[in-house]
Amino acid sequence: MMKINKMDTDAQMRAIILQKLIENGEGAQLQELLRAKLFECGWKDQIKAHCQDEFKI
Repeated sequence: MMKINKMDTDAQMRAIILQKLIENGEGAQLQELLRAKLFECGWKDQIKAHCQDEFKI
């Protein structure tokens, strides 16, 4: 009997969820919501500042 690998199961579950989100159109809505929330909290500016510090740009 073959043992089910948790990573394989997780990957399969992610693939199923992604497929369902694409099929019902909610994937784009979630992506836009995430983009808006990250913008609101200044995530892009924080990452840019971090990269500049790390790479001394």
